[in-house]
Formats: sequence, structure tokens, C-alpha cells
Amino acid sequence: MVRAGGAHAGGLTVAIGVRDLDVDLQRLAAPLPVWRGSVGPDAWRAAARTVSDRGGRLVALWGSDRRDDPAGAFVVSVAYAVDDGLAWLELPLSGGARPEPYPDLSSLFPGAGRMQRAAADLLGIVAAGAKDCRPWLNHGAWPVERHPLRLDDHGQARDAAGPTADYAFVRVEGDGVHEIPVGPVHAGIIEPGHFRFAVVGEKVLRLEQRLGYTHKGTEKRFTQWPALDAHRLAGRVSGDSTVAYAWACCMALESATDCAVPQRAIGLRALMLERERVANHLGDLGALGNDAGLAFGLAQYSRLREDWLRLSREAFGHRLMMDCVVPGGVARDVGAASADAMLRQCDAIEREVRTLRAIYEEHAGLQDRFIGTGRVSTELAARLGLTGLAARASGLARDLRCDHPAAPYDRLEVRMAIHRNGDVGARAAVRLEEIFESLRLIRELLQSLRAGDTRAVPVLPAGPAAGAGWVEGWRGEIFVALELGGAAQGHRIQRCHCHDPSWHNWPVLEHAVIGNIVPDFPLINKSFNLSYSGHDL
Repeated sequence: MVRAGGAHAGGLTVAIGVRDLDVDLQRLAAPLPVWRGSVGPDAWRAAARTVSDRGGRLVALWGSDRRDDPAGAFVVSVAYAVDDGLAWLELPLSGGARPEPYPDLSSLFPGAGRMQRAAADLLGIVAAGAKDCRPWLNHGAWPVERHPLRLDDHGQARDAAGPTADYAFVRVEGDGVHEIPVGPVHAGIIEPGHFRFAVVGEKVLRLEQRLGYTHKGTEKRFTQWPALDAHRLAGRVSGDSTVAYAWACCMALESATDCAVPQRAIGLRALMLERERVANHLGDLGALGNDAGLAFGLAQYSRLREDWLRLSREAFGHRLMMDCVVPGGVARDVGAASADAMLRQCDAIEREVRTLRAIYEEHAGLQDRFIGTGRVSTELAARLGLTGLAARASGLARDLRCDHPAAPYDRLEVRMAIHRNGDVGARAAVRLEEIFESLRLIRELLQSLRAGDTRAVPVLPAGPAAGAGWVEGWRGEIFVALELGGAAQGHRIQRCHCHDPSWHNWPVLEHAVIGNIVPDFPLINKSFNLSYSGHDL
């Protein structure tokens, strides 16, 4: 509900209540309720406190260099999830090339700490009062005085690497305590990440992660792409979530251009998103069985996943459905033969997964490894901002398809899968329940696809514009904030921030491992299955 001069979100006042914070808010033309406004330092702090006190949560924090605007400056932005949608607040920073620090948010939202460190590496904007100011993305690949996302950085950062220094891991001391370093290069084909365990015997006292090894300069690259091609780069941020990222990016562009997507295209997008969810859950359930010593589970779920991906290729031209979601709609339609094949496959997959679920539940050795391992309590999950399937496995009812349903989910009545044990077994159970629900949704989507166009043509606005996309991917909620220059700037992308749920969930993994034994780490890690690439832009 939008009011004159501001908005109110279901009793949760944030910059959504200009009477309290004196914020001039703009409602974005998005499928979901999104408000955007500029604040000062006092309102920045007050909004964070209000969101925290009223049960809202942090979605993303990022920075931008807008010094080429007439009244330009560095800006730090934050997105909060509130009762009735999303609040996108911006804090302009004075000080020119040496911007003034902005108020720290990590004391209220622990997940903000790493986001603030990344913004410091990329833009040189720092949070005043933050306890952890260590570099996050800069591993010495560029000098500390260089900041790749600044407008005046044209690649010189690649010319000379900075000094490679020892990372200041937090040490745990005491009788019998020793450290086990794992990674960053691993034995398999997974992406690099360093894990530093402090242990007594095999019991884990502390885990500290160091990520950022896959930093590729993706966010800088967005500013060099045509606006209507941004979805292709977004779809490659994290390959296992290509549909979710492309949809969120297109949603942001469509809200910035006020483009209405045809109903058939919206249904096809949801169809692809649910197929992406099923494919990843099938893969994870097999890997979880394998990590617990049940190779049979890996073989069977891998077979099902391969069949699923092959039909995706037949129907959409790509196993992962990459480049199928495009601005204004979709690039591929579904014919009657493909629709019938997907319906038959849903029935076959459901029968086999129900059989495999019974095998998993009756396997004493598997359940011994699953139950109680890597537990995250509901209280801890809420305090640390856990999101996605891991949050639902810890008793937090958070699913954008239910909480803020955009079309077509507003008519599908998604049944949220939720568990309260918060352990490996609960995360496996949520995956299983979500497979069955996604199969139901796929059937309903296929049977209710409306005839009509599959794509509209977005028209780039004459002036600057902004939009946001917010999609519940299989891992959790994916957020994209997009800023476009007007015709005078060649309609270029001024900033595109893609935000993965792994930003919130990686820190929680550190807590989930405490008190467990070292051999259980691969199992706990896989039960979250977080993205390195999506986290290291």
C-alpha cells in the first residue's frame, strides 16, 4: 500500500514510514512490492534498528560509484525484506574520492559483515565501527589502493598484483587444540575455498572460511554490456541457478522499463524454475547419500537427474535451460509433445523418489549420520539470517513463492516445506518435500499454460531508471538490483548487483559444524550446498 510521501509495510515501519524517517520513497514498477529511497546516516541507522526490532531481515548490501551524476557520490545501498515487500535504501557518502564511512550494520545483521568487507575491497567504502575489516575479495590480485568497481578504474588493477599477506585467521588456543587447513584447492572438481578448523581430537571447536578465490570481476563486466544482454551474464553467475538469476535480472530490467510480460511467458518461466529446483534437489540427495556411505543413493539419484536434464534439453534446447529466460519473456516455447513428455516424467520421477525416500528413511546407518549432525537451531538461524531451504529446515517459514508471490505463484498456492530439526536429515527432508511440491506445480503449470505471445519488447527509457528482481531459487532467494543510464549515457548499465543466498548461509555453516567431528564436515557442507561462484563476483 503506497501513501502520499511514503509507504507502509504491514505495520513494519522502515523507510517505509516517512513520518518516522523522513524518507522520500519511490515505488518501482515491479511484480513484487519494491520501494526505493535515499536516506541520511541517522535514518540509515534508524531503519536498520526498526527492521531488526520488527522481525524484518537483511537481503543484500552493496555499493555504487555515481560520481558521474550531476550530484554524484559514492552510495551504499541495502535491501530489507519487510512484511509487504522489499525496501531498497541508499545512503550517499560525502567526501569525494575518499568517501566518509557509513554506519556499520553487522551488529544488527551479522551477515552484513562480509558484504561490507566486499564493498570496501571493490569500492573503497568502509563501515564505521565494524569489528572485522579484513579484506574479503582482494587476495592480493590487485593493489590495496585500487578498487575495481570505481568509475576511474579501467583495468589498471590487473597490471600489478598487490602484496600477498597471511590472512589473519582467528586462533583458538588451549591444551590439545590444533588447526587443520583444508583447501583452497580440493581433491574434486568443486570450486576453491579455504576452511580452517580448530579441533581437539576430531571434535570441531571452530571453523573459519576464506572465500573469494573465484572472483571474476562480473559486476564490473555488467557495466560493459548492453542493457538488454545483461540477463545472459546474470545467468552465468552460478550455473546451477541460471534460470533464477536470469529471471531476477529480467525482472529488474522489466521493472525499470515498465515492460509487461505475457502470461504464457510468465508460466514458462515458473516451469523452468521448478525444473531447475528439482534437478538440483535430485543431485544433492544423491550426493548426501554418497557422503554418508550409501553409494547406491548417488547412483540412483544421479540417474534420475540425468533423465531430467536430458528432457530439459529436448524441451528448452539446453540441459540447464541457460539463456531461455530473456527480457520481456522467454526464448523457447513448449509444444504439446514436450508438455506431454514432461507430464509423464513427473509421474515416473515421483514414483521413484518415493521409493528412494523409503530406502533412505529405513537405512539405519544413513539416518545415524543424518540425524543430529550439523544442527542449526531456529533461534540461531533467525539471528544469523539463514535463508532458503536451509532456513526452512531450521523452522523458519521463508519462501518468496509463499511470502511475496509474484505471478504465476500468486495463483498456485505453493505449500511450503518446513522442518524444525535443523540438521542434515531435516535439510534432506525439505529437499524431498520440495521435489514433490515442484512436481505438482509443474503439472499445474503445464495444464494451465495460456495461449498467446511468449515475449514482449522492453523499451529503454529516455532517462535514468532502476529496477529490482527477487526470485526464490532452489538454494534460496536471489536478488538483483539494476541501475540504467538514460539515452544521454547510451542506456548503459551503471550498476548491476547480483546477490546469492550463499552470502547469508556461508557464515551459518561455520556455526553448524561446531561440536561435530571433522569427518562429518563434507556431509554438513553438502547439506547446505552453497555457491562459491555466486558469492565471489
